[in-house]
Amino acid sequence: MPGAVRLRRDLHAIVRAGLDAVEPGRLVLRALERDDDNRPIRLLSAGKAAAAMAAAAQRALGARIVDGLIVCPEALDMAPPFAAIAGGHPLPTSDSEQAGRRVLALAESVLAEERLLCLLSGGASALMAAPAAGISLDDKKATTDRLLRAGADIRALNCVRKHLSDVKGGGLALRSASGCHTLAISDVVGDDLAVIGSGPGVPDPSSFADALETLRRFGGLEVYPTSVVERLAAGARGELPETLKPSDPRAALATAAVIGSRENAMDGACLAAGRLGYEVLRIDRPVIGEAREAAHQLLWEIAMWAGPHDVPVCVVSSGETTVHVKGSGKGGRNQEFALAVAADLTAFGSSAALVSVGTDGIDGPTDAAGAFVDSETVERARRMGLDPAAALAGNDSNRFFEALGDLFVTGPTGTNVGDLQVFLRE
Repeated sequence: MPGAVRLRRDLHAIVRAGLDAVEPGRLVLRALERDDDNRPIRLLSAGKAAAAMAAAAQRALGARIVDGLIVCPEALDMAPPFAAIAGGHPLPTSDSEQAGRRVLALAESVLAEERLLCLLSGGASALMAAPAAGISLDDKKATTDRLLRAGADIRALNCVRKHLSDVKGGGLALRSASGCHTLAISDVVGDDLAVIGSGPGVPDPSSFADALETLRRFGGLEVYPTSVVERLAAGARGELPETLKPSDPRAALATAAVIGSRENAMDGACLAAGRLGYEVLRIDRPVIGEAREAAHQLLWEIAMWAGPHDVPVCVVSSGETTVHVKGSGKGGRNQEFALAVAADLTAFGSSAALVSVGTDGIDGPTDAAGAFVDSETVERARRMGLDPAAALAGNDSNRFFEALGDLFVTGPTGTNVGDLQVFLRE
């Protein structure tokens, strides 16, 4: 079997093992196996993994669930006690706003002798939106879009969104008579529960002043909707109530735990690579920052370790990068990551390959999860009349890899723990 074909086959197997390790149902069942609180439960499951998380909770908790709402990217037909509603992603839609209002109504229906259980996964921020008074959905969409295009990371993005919302930043917990218990699959580097899904069920340490400063950092106040700037400024002056703070006595009823993260995906990938005969290096530091810069940094680290080895080598890393969009092309952060290092892979000889994949199966506004590159990518591209440098400059990685047949396509995976990168060298 030619080396490039074998490497690609192994990359597929290793990434699939990483995805299997963060299968939402398995994570929820493990988290609930010792749950001995027999109070009736009203359940919210929101995010890209919502359907699988809710199904697992139903298997574990059975008739204790008296009401349930699933907020996910696609329409579902559910049997009682569950109802489902689809929201928009990566930008909120009118469906997201409807979902947000349904979520608040569910929380308000919780009785003091019941529990509110929130199963949370990546994507929940956009899927359920409840704009605060004076803020329209279009205002929130324009703000989110501007922040994304300016390269804001998830922390910066969610800091702003929490202060424009009735449901985020602990708003969900505040609406429930018995507080809220959250079980989260983290798509956030550092697994900060206040950031995952914009923290609807947990206290929020960020402030209106922090949100206002975020707008200044990513484009300046003048490029954002006036209503948004005015609300954040009023809050920073103390004229509006803050989000739920850790020091608030009500925060004692807002409990939470992370049940899965990028670490689990790396565990699965490393085990699979070892079984395939590779010597494995796991890079635990998160791969973050501008995608093309983070890609070069990672490849430099790989070269320092993998260069002199005379055995098959696998390097596994994870995180979540950003892209500051300047061109008019089509792509995502993982495809741009791969394209950025295509030329440099030739330094590893004829048998090296790398894949960068969004674990949710969706990379930017495309139907790919990411892309492959190997030692021959640049030469193959040039033979086809493709210019890697021009594609990178125009943020046009998707069309570049589609022409080569090098997109990594999984379809929506039903989970989300950020991005996974795997490098192989024979």
